[in-house]
Amino acid sequence: MTNRLFDASVAPSRVPEADARGPWAYLWWLVRIRPWPLVLAAGLGALWMVPLALVPLVIGRAIDEAGQGSGQAGLYLWSLLALGLGILQALAGAGLIQAAVGAEAHALSVTHRVLMRQVVRLGAGLRGQARSGDVAASAAADVASIGNAFEVLGRTIGAAVAAVLVAVALTATSPLLGLAVLIGVPAAVLGIGPLLRPLQARDEAQREQMGIATSQAGDIVAGLRILRGIGGEAGFAERFRHTSQRVRRAGESAGRMEAWIQAAGVFLPGLVTVGVVWLGARLALSGAITAGELVAFYGASAFLTLPVSTATEAAETLSLAKVAAGRVCTLLRLAPGTVRPARPEPLPTGPLPLADSGLGITAAAGRLTVVTAPADRTGVLAERLSRGGAGGGSPDVRLGGVPLDRTDPDGLSARLLHSGPGDVLFSGTVRQELAAGSAPSAEAVARALFAADAADVVDALPGGLDARLDEGGRALSGGQRQRLILARALLAAPDVLILEDPTSSVDAHTEARIVDRVAALRAGRTTVVLSDSPLWRGAADHVVRLEARALSDGPDRCSGVSR
Repeated sequence: MTNRLFDASVAPSRVPEADARGPWAYLWWLVRIRPWPLVLAAGLGALWMVPLALVPLVIGRAIDEAGQGSGQAGLYLWSLLALGLGILQALAGAGLIQAAVGAEAHALSVTHRVLMRQVVRLGAGLRGQARSGDVAASAAADVASIGNAFEVLGRTIGAAVAAVLVAVALTATSPLLGLAVLIGVPAAVLGIGPLLRPLQARDEAQREQMGIATSQAGDIVAGLRILRGIGGEAGFAERFRHTSQRVRRAGESAGRMEAWIQAAGVFLPGLVTVGVVWLGARLALSGAITAGELVAFYGASAFLTLPVSTATEAAETLSLAKVAAGRVCTLLRLAPGTVRPARPEPLPTGPLPLADSGLGITAAAGRLTVVTAPADRTGVLAERLSRGGAGGGSPDVRLGGVPLDRTDPDGLSARLLHSGPGDVLFSGTVRQELAAGSAPSAEAVARALFAADAADVVDALPGGLDARLDEGGRALSGGQRQRLILARALLAAPDVLILEDPTSSVDAHTEARIVDRVAALRAGRTTVVLSDSPLWRGAADHVVRLEARALSDGPDRCSGVSR
């Protein structure tokens, strides 16, 4: 499949699976889709750095003019030229900052959008393929590292241009000094190279530990209420303490290598400066160069520390950006659990029956079917019924007579909805959470809340439907969250609704009301409930019982009871 994941114009729902592009390919793609911020930053970087490089040469020439007694006119001319270079540098510096920040913002925003599209494309399948901490760390630390690399590129190109210009000017004045600069500056930059690979390795180790720590922190926050109920706070706190210490040690290891690189960025160009000044002084004493040229050589050699330090910063930043881009590409290579068929078959209109010939499950169109299965297998069964053969499931599952692995995933998601204990509440208002991007009427919202027995949950919140929910609905009890999630599923009103243990966190009286109201609200639409509750079985039009080995042994292990 041709990869268009790196095409910024591709809609989120149309992004195909990523190929095996590497980190450098990803960074180059970011440059290609919008090169102008980097081109502008490079040009302004050169305009900012070149005047700084020329100022010592101009000052040296002014000193020679004054020493030769050629009059004030020449001195004033060279002084005005130095002033003009200073003004040019100031204006170019102001523009450079804006261009560099623009290039950084481009890399940040595009990488964020690409990651979000990939998360949307993977959907529920992301949870089984990557840790939540890896995704969070990529959206924060990795994206920032990539942006930093784009910010420094303009200054780096300007530094390289200025360094070449200084070397040419020094060579024209004194070939020996020019040769010393042409050899010394690249040698100083290359001397930092051996430190970059250990930095990459240590940064990757730190990034891995950060992902583990973020995942653990998310698990602790999500299960804090349960931990308190069983008295497990101390054990998990100690576990997280050990994890955070590993993150600290990995960070200290990477920090030590960064410190060595920074030290080398000061020491190596300092050696070049000392060598050039010593050589220039010897030439001045022998009369090979003038006093002004000596001043110019010293100023130019001192200036060369700036390009070398900029190159050092760029090397370090690009090294970290390579690690970050590699992490991003790892997430982009993940494939969704559903695969779009080459020739999808359309689903018929109207109420849809759902059948699994492999397990002997039949949910008649427009009826309420309850499937009882072992508690540890309901999640697998729900995935099988809602995804069928897509992504490696059973091809025996049919919706409206069409195998699920032959249906278009977008059309399938519009007609069939699976709601279970893995569903979460996102941050935002209750109204936004229930609507899930649609625009339902007030009457439809009220009916869904009534059927899920969640009207009292909304009424108890300050602001009602306009009350803001924290991420995951942490301020709500387990039963309240479950009822709001059920209301959201009912409000979506799909043709086929699969509910996985929808009332496991409520009391019997509440469950009885929910069962009767859901059955009434979903009348005429296909509803499949995976539950062992006698209340659901009592309200069902059809009950299917699966034994412990049903999912592996086939249809002879199932039995159906119709009402």
